[in-house]
Amino acid sequence: MRIRAATAVSALVAGFLTVTVGSPAAAASTDPTTLVNPFVGTENFGNTFPGPSAPFGMVQVSPDTGGQGGYDYDQNAIYGFSQTHLSGVGCGVMGEVPVMPTTGDVSSVDPAHYASAYSHGDEQATPGYYRVGLSTYGVNAELTATPRTGWQRYTFPSTGQANVLFNTGKANQSVLDSEVHVVDNHTVEGRVHDGGFCAGHDEHTVYFTASFDRPFASYGTWRDSTTTAGSRDASGAGGNGAWVTFDASQQHTVTLKVGLSYTGPAGARANLQQETGGSYDFNTVRQRLHDAWVSELNSIEVGGGSRDRQTAFYTSLYHAQLHPNLAGDVDGRYAGFDNRVHRASDFTPYQNFSLWDTYRPQNQLLEMLHADVARDVALSVVAAGRDGGWLPRWALANSETNIMTGDPVTPFLVEAWSKGLLRGHEQEAYGLLKANATSLPPANSPYNGRTGVPYYADRGYIPSGLKRGADCADKGGDNDCDHPASSTLEYSLADAALALMADGLGHKSDAKMFAARGQFYRNLWDPSIGMFRPRTTDGTFLTPYDPVPADHQFHEGGAYQYQWLVPQDPAGLVQLMGGREAAERRLDAFFAYPHLLSDVGRTVHDDWIASPYDYYSKPTYNPNNEPDLLAPYMYLWAGAPAKTATVVRAAMTLFTTGPNGMTGNDDLGTMSAWYVFSSLGFYPTVSGGQFLALSSPQFPSMTVHSGQKSFTVSAPGVTDVNRYVQTVSLNGRAVNGSWLNWSDLAAGGTLTVNVGSSPSRWATADRDQPPSVGRAEPDSRRHVDASVRGASVDVVGQAPGALPISLSASGGWTVHPGALLLRSNHVPTQQTVALVPPPGTKPGSYQVTVTVRAAGANTVTRTATVQVTAP
Repeated sequence: MRIRAATAVSALVAGFLTVTVGSPAAAASTDPTTLVNPFVGTENFGNTFPGPSAPFGMVQVSPDTGGQGGYDYDQNAIYGFSQTHLSGVGCGVMGEVPVMPTTGDVSSVDPAHYASAYSHGDEQATPGYYRVGLSTYGVNAELTATPRTGWQRYTFPSTGQANVLFNTGKANQSVLDSEVHVVDNHTVEGRVHDGGFCAGHDEHTVYFTASFDRPFASYGTWRDSTTTAGSRDASGAGGNGAWVTFDASQQHTVTLKVGLSYTGPAGARANLQQETGGSYDFNTVRQRLHDAWVSELNSIEVGGGSRDRQTAFYTSLYHAQLHPNLAGDVDGRYAGFDNRVHRASDFTPYQNFSLWDTYRPQNQLLEMLHADVARDVALSVVAAGRDGGWLPRWALANSETNIMTGDPVTPFLVEAWSKGLLRGHEQEAYGLLKANATSLPPANSPYNGRTGVPYYADRGYIPSGLKRGADCADKGGDNDCDHPASSTLEYSLADAALALMADGLGHKSDAKMFAARGQFYRNLWDPSIGMFRPRTTDGTFLTPYDPVPADHQFHEGGAYQYQWLVPQDPAGLVQLMGGREAAERRLDAFFAYPHLLSDVGRTVHDDWIASPYDYYSKPTYNPNNEPDLLAPYMYLWAGAPAKTATVVRAAMTLFTTGPNGMTGNDDLGTMSAWYVFSSLGFYPTVSGGQFLALSSPQFPSMTVHSGQKSFTVSAPGVTDVNRYVQTVSLNGRAVNGSWLNWSDLAAGGTLTVNVGSSPSRWATADRDQPPSVGRAEPDSRRHVDASVRGASVDVVGQAPGALPISLSASGGWTVHPGALLLRSNHVPTQQTVALVPPPGTKPGSYQVTVTVRAAGANTVTRTATVQVTAP
């Protein structure tokens, strides 16, 4: 990823990192929208979009130039303004119904032909408003929105042929079929049925009704490349569209408002009527949306810091409140995951659940700032499970995509339960979560679910080498069996979270079972290399093995990035790593910490992984992706909280104020939510944990307004040099540990953080580390596995303590040594022994059966063909 942080200058000052960005600013503006740059992330695969959307709105009307997010800053032509976008996803998505103003004859319906040139010098964007000059046609286009409608206002040059094109056959993902109808001389309606997001098999249909403020003079439709003037209807697979033409020789301005619905055309009409009535007052709608964003962004008030830093912060806060999105109509009806229309009675339906991403910090940010929205989102996920028969993993509109791996819906919903947001639906949610965690979806279900769960439940891990279809159910999209190592870790953290919910709801035996499974992460720990390592179907460690490239055993990362993904039990992980000092050394290497102190710019761009799609080329931190978002906070469990402050601030330099100022894909606000929390000086490391890990805040003063309460973080004199916490107090009471109860945040008050230019002893004692909520007895089964590899036998033993093992072979062959004593201590321990042929054995191939017996445990037999060569 090319990150041209032109406004960031790094230097070594008195041995400590300093970063100076822009000019100083005393306090955030009372209108924080002036500190938001919607173009941030539109370049270098941030995949954001610059057009307007209401907070969590159904509509995101924005220009389309191409690229995964629909708008790529480096492109030079706009082919339309479509109604739907997702911020920061890694594949082309949505972008339905691009509408394009043109002039002259409608001679071509190819978007590449009718697209218009534009320049960034004639373009502007702010929360709730976008404007651009379409130089090919001399048209000025303006956009704004309400929650369920998108507005476009075009100012044409003087012409008798001012056209507006509706291309229903074009989207930012595959259009399966569509239709469009010219209803009367003010109205165009239709629908788009599309799908295939990333590798998914999802499908959904969006309906629209478009109303103009004045009658058009003529119209026509097209099918594929054939245009028919005067035609009112076009439908079917392939390209469909319609155009309408105005006489703009006297009146140059045309205003268009488009209502959307996922339930049907009647829903689109009702949404348009309810939210806009008979008005076409673009300026009033723009002002109302602007005011809504002022209110949303003022939920956190910043004092101090430079204007550029404040811009990075408020832009992140803006991006983190675009999703999830309204799914239901104004009357509560919504399209369910069973493709039927339902009516919500006690919640507002939402959709677009990028759960693999958002269960980490974005979910918690919604809980902190908008508990009402977070509740509705959580109940919408439960409704998706109820209607569709299974819980989703990555849901687009009302369809499961089956992309990404692990079990993100469990920590997502457990977190909501822990904050009381599932009240009245706790048992229903738990039933869906337990089914998902312990079984596979029905054969006729389109959901993948936990495809590796039979192996995980039986062995305590998902083995490497499983085949789709044969060993694992395959219903399209991603598959946990393709990424067995990372999926095992994800299952384990999900189970630890579910144990908390089971216990809280009185399911004590389930709680014990899930808590034990929360320790299954240990089953991939190879003490010989001190890393998580895939295990084969025979149970032995994958050999040969390079933990850097990982060969797809991990999803969007390698063993180094995933080595910290044990949020449920960081203290246990630190013990596996050899204790606090050893873990600190490992963290130092991971973050290239000595380099970070001397040259932050070079370190974050050269030593760390700097490309959003280069997931595991280095054994270092990847700040562009989710698996190691919590890694900077692992220093708290290693007794070195000062280093968290250094690493977090270094990572923040990747968030700048230009189009390339996003680190990786924003993933529906996930990376932005990391920046917001980290700026506040606290971070939710584990779902359901009810605590926040503490570090130093970015700004001298920050106040969070949540409901009727306000929580202020005061850090007088904090700078990049004065970043080290000296003392912390909450409402005057000393806070010695490096964590804060979520209830303290919810109650309101003031957290005072005194900082200095050098590390202190604050929170360095063992007792000061944050909780590990998933502490349980590690996997205590006594078990042996083995595989024959050439003339070697790999033996893996696992037990609470020492495990005596004996080995023998058939046909006069022997195993040397014939007895082992593996000191396992709950983690798999592997040793390789030799398979020796009988004296005088001639060169050739031999079938040999090896028997491995573990005292008080199982017996394993392995038959293999062994090749004997001439000496």
